[in-house]
Amino acid sequence: MTGPEDVREFLSSRRARLTPDAAGLPVFGGHRRVPGLRREEVAMLAGVSVDYYNRLERGILAGVSDSVLEAVAGALHLDDAEREHLHDLAKIANSSPVARRPRKSADAIRPSIQRLLNSITEAPAIIRNNYFDYVAANAMGRALYAPVFAEPAPNSARFAFLNPAAQDFYRDWDRVVAELVATMRGEAGRNPYDKRLSGLVGELSTQSDVFRTLWGSHDVRYHRSGVKLMHHPVVGDLDLVYEALDLPADPGLTLSTYTAEPGTPSEDGLKVLASWAATQDAALGSSGSFERSER
Repeated sequence: MTGPEDVREFLSSRRARLTPDAAGLPVFGGHRRVPGLRREEVAMLAGVSVDYYNRLERGILAGVSDSVLEAVAGALHLDDAEREHLHDLAKIANSSPVARRPRKSADAIRPSIQRLLNSITEAPAIIRNNYFDYVAANAMGRALYAPVFAEPAPNSARFAFLNPAAQDFYRDWDRVVAELVATMRGEAGRNPYDKRLSGLVGELSTQSDVFRTLWGSHDVRYHRSGVKLMHHPVVGDLDLVYEALDLPADPGLTLSTYTAEPGTPSEDGLKVLASWAATQDAALGSSGSFERSER
């Protein structure tokens, strides 16, 4: 998923969005043929020759130093996620074929992680892998994402783009899917030779015009914290603050928790959700463990 074409499109798309005025460059009269900065303007801001920058924008990052990458990132006003993505692209270009192996990702969790999830009783908590599969959840997490867990293989990306219910479940669906694709783009930059991840991207590209358009924008972002605006089929509207934490001992796994601001209708909604979750577990005779755990 990562090659000269992706490098070229990433750099050119970042250049196109930055105006001379935003970059601090003087703007003179006359028609500009490009929507953003010219290549020579980026080269000047980065302190490299025009020929050298043209080489970078052709997708040739082999041998490029970190200092040059930082200079280009500064010239293009890249944020932290975009800056890391640029470095990831360069790492792949400078790696040997032997080193270009997919990063392993877990499809199961350790028992201690399941105990941690089960100990979180007042907030929904889920764990996903870097293929965007939901591999674990506590009782409230399963209840919150009931429409996703109703699918045979719960996957946040497939649900968001291929299940019509997603547009009702996420009240700000347009923003959710844009952020999701930007997170996937960053994951692809870190792990471009993973056939399972590229297969997911290919599947969504062929089945969703929206995904294909968003993927082509080359936007990149971190998925660390924010607000989810949901319409739960049982509880109704919920405005929840999420925190996403990587699990260092389990590469590829991310723990996300969801809480409501005190004294809000969403806090009351989570209490209703907890009661509903308890009745669902009781009805199913659940032990509180949907998850595929490593034993």
